[in-house]
Amino acid sequence: MEFAFTQEQEMIRDTAASFLKDASTSAAIRSAMASDLGYSPDLWQRICTDMYWQALHIPEEYGGMGLGYVELVAVLEQMGRYLLCSPYLATVAMATNALLIAGTDDQKTEILPQLIEGKTATLAFNCGGNVWNSNAISASYRHDGNDLILNGEYRYVLDGHSADYLILAAREEGSSGDDGISLFVCEAENDGIQRSLLPTMDQSRRQASIQLNNLRLSKQTLMGEFATAAKSLAKILDLATIALAAEQAGGMQQVLDITVDYTKTRNQFGRSIAGFQAIKHKAADMMLRNEVARSAVYYAACIADDALSSGPLADELAEAASIAKSYCSEAYFKNAGEALQMHGGVGFTWEYDVHLYFKRAKASEHFLGNSSYHRERVAGGLLD
Repeated sequence: MEFAFTQEQEMIRDTAASFLKDASTSAAIRSAMASDLGYSPDLWQRICTDMYWQALHIPEEYGGMGLGYVELVAVLEQMGRYLLCSPYLATVAMATNALLIAGTDDQKTEILPQLIEGKTATLAFNCGGNVWNSNAISASYRHDGNDLILNGEYRYVLDGHSADYLILAAREEGSSGDDGISLFVCEAENDGIQRSLLPTMDQSRRQASIQLNNLRLSKQTLMGEFATAAKSLAKILDLATIALAAEQAGGMQQVLDITVDYTKTRNQFGRSIAGFQAIKHKAADMMLRNEVARSAVYYAACIADDALSSGPLADELAEAASIAKSYCSEAYFKNAGEALQMHGGVGFTWEYDVHLYFKRAKASEHFLGNSSYHRERVAGGLLD
């Protein structure tokens, strides 16, 4: 495995950093947070038409760039660094991956080009609680002639209030565990679908609840075969977990950068606090956590590339995803907390951005499973 960036990957990362530094400013973040959508439609269209990031790992046959997961992770790291408010994680790291892994040829041909052009999508599976696998699914479906009837509620659906397409995980009535799981893709504006925003601590990323009330879907909306989607869903969630960990690694870096810059300007006892040994030690520990997190994330991205190209490697992918997420979740929140302390009282004020990263760190820690959840996954895999 080669752990050094190619020139093309460096160019992708540097271009993303340059673009987002100008586009996702503090003012832009706060404006997006105050909007109904939670992101700027104009900026989203620039990302889609100018940067073409949503097409990074979509195969060329569907209009994409045909690159790998390492390139995708490099962009996501910069998005986390600049706290980009956008439906990118939901659309690309969750819904697009679901289509690539479980979608039929017709579904890929129809929907993927629309996502490349700027349509948004998301994945709904968790019906509440802190379990992030097929056991979190309580929404159900039953057959009604040539159609399917779905009922149930989903929680914590990223950008679920505004997505154009929904990918729904539901289980056959009477099933449990991994049995009976199916995936369906449909347009969000549909009779039987009720969407509402959830109040969240992190205002830079919106979550929604989705209620299905006798939603009638045709069998053409089924992704793959009936009652066989548990393994596909696990793979989709592992890929999304790696993507989220990449965002966390980027946020950690920015938290360190803005904190070091601040300590250079704050004076106590006649000199900059950046020269105090205690501050230096905290900054060094933050940097160490950054480097470890980045190593875990890019190792997981390499495993993801292999898993997407060859198909198997389910155990290796799950282990790598959980290692990256468990470490990044704790390290990001620890770094954000240290940043608040090093800023002093002003760190909690609205004028400084460090509190925005603190909230994103806590929200990201719990989404798709916190560190304890993922450590248990790793331990369970080692015991199997």
